[in-house]
Amino acid sequence: MITTVLMIEKPLAPVDVQLVTTLHSDEAVSFVVLMQPRGDQERLLRALDDVALGELREAAREEEEPEGDQALAPAVHALEHSLKALRATGAEAVGQIVEEHPLDLLRSVVEQTGADEVIVLTAPHLVEEFFHRDWASRARHKVGVPVLKLYAHND
Repeated sequence: MITTVLMIEKPLAPVDVQLVTTLHSDEAVSFVVLMQPRGDQERLLRALDDVALGELREAAREEEEPEGDQALAPAVHALEHSLKALRATGAEAVGQIVEEHPLDLLRSVVEQTGADEVIVLTAPHLVEEFFHRDWASRARHKVGVPVLKLYAHND
């Protein structure tokens, strides 16, 4: 069985569930899902990403999205939804909310579970990616297993 640590920041869309559960053909896969709630410090970067992607309305609405402590309840719901969707495919899936530094938790989870790989499934973060400060780029230097970056789909 392949163990995959899956880092997400929003609920998995059906197409994303299909993608991550079929990456290894017919091999059984076990997922450990790490759900990152929206943080207050990321608002400017998200707005810049929206502008760079030509999504000006989204950039203007960044302030309306719950962040920090207010983002915890939506993150819990997103995690539960994602775990249920993964289990519906026959995969094993457990998960947790990221409350500390995400990369420290990621390294710890990879070590504790003996994970074979990490998949970072996020929206495009152009500014962070340009400077190699995104989760996937930074994780590649910390975890000691292959790290695959995929872009999440919208429902």
